[in-house]
Amino acid sequence: MYPLSPQLAAFIEKTTSFAGNDSSPAGLRQSYDRMCQAFTPPKPGGLQLADFTLAGVGARSYLPSTTPPADGWPCLLYIHGGGWVVGGLDSHDFICFELATALQVLVIAIDYRLAPEHPFPAAYHDCRAVWQAIQAGECPHAINRQRLAVVGDSAGGNLAAALCLGLRDDGQPMPRVQVLIYPGLGGPADLPSRRDCRDAPLLSSADTDGYLALYLRGSGTASAYAMPLLAEDFSGLPKALIAVAQFDPLRDDGVLYAERLQQAGVPALLYPGKGLVHGCLRARGQAPEVDRLYGYLLNYLRSEGLTQV
Repeated sequence: MYPLSPQLAAFIEKTTSFAGNDSSPAGLRQSYDRMCQAFTPPKPGGLQLADFTLAGVGARSYLPSTTPPADGWPCLLYIHGGGWVVGGLDSHDFICFELATALQVLVIAIDYRLAPEHPFPAAYHDCRAVWQAIQAGECPHAINRQRLAVVGDSAGGNLAAALCLGLRDDGQPMPRVQVLIYPGLGGPADLPSRRDCRDAPLLSSADTDGYLALYLRGSGTASAYAMPLLAEDFSGLPKALIAVAQFDPLRDDGVLYAERLQQAGVPALLYPGKGLVHGCLRARGQAPEVDRLYGYLLNYLRSEGLTQV
């Protein structure tokens, strides 16, 4: 049903081999952590990692060993995926390694609180708190706040978009760009991708519904900060790169968000992700279509001045 490359099919088979029978949050986290560990490469040489807290929220920095720029580090604030339920500081080392090394920039990952123990708005508030701590100069590293971007995948893409909405609404300084990778943005249930990709590899439509229900548990009225496609106004937001995956029930969330931004006069690029599936970022170096996504992502960030190389 899904015409995948042999390389991506092999990646999917390896990924699904870590799935367990325990569907509780604890069971999901255990299986996810095992899978992440299997796909995490060794830490690159010339990269320093440090764990710390900002505004009471856990964070990890990935710092190149090159001489710090006189005007502060270009910085990518990375928000990990995992359906708001799984993942943490270790789960996305792989992409933070890549971004920090390839671009020679500072990357800071956020260890936001997870649902269902901490449903919306906890994760959103944690991302806001880290952003505001950086703006207040509380980060242990010198950051060039004019060259600060937010990047997130899946649930992290949701939180990155929500962060931008909230900062705009409150008249606060915003990121230079927002990069959303196969984000879940609270699109309507009748989007074509929900039907066409309802049983897609690594993420089904039932999975997306289940994770969102855990995230929104007890939150009452739906908010644009939980489901950014509910926003009434998309003007004045940071320019965006939105990368979607062809075989992903969340594909049309990203497509629709790019359209809404463009209609509001916000420069937004849509990467169509031909042949890709949700969660494919870990297939770096294993599937050429994933390597093309990385190439496009890195070139975009370079074009926006988020690089030292």
